[in-house]
Amino acid sequence: MANNRSSNQLVVNEARAALDQMKYEAAQELGINFPKDGYHGELLSRDAGRIGGNITRRLVQMAEQQLSGQSNSFR
Repeated sequence: MANNRSSNQLVVNEARAALDQMKYEAAQELGINFPKDGYHGELLSRDAGRIGGNITRRLVQMAEQQLSGQSNSFR
């Protein structure tokens, strides 16, 4: 039976505002304008993918920077 949980649920709910801010910054850098009313139904899949890819690159970079400051106990 299908599980009705969304895979898009945040593990840390307090991170929602930071992720939203990152989304808007990424869109702005890519020249993609979001409508003021918050409806994103007209957003092209290609543009949504570009925004998501940009956010993923940023998150990976942040994690790498954080891990590089820690000891190498994972190896």
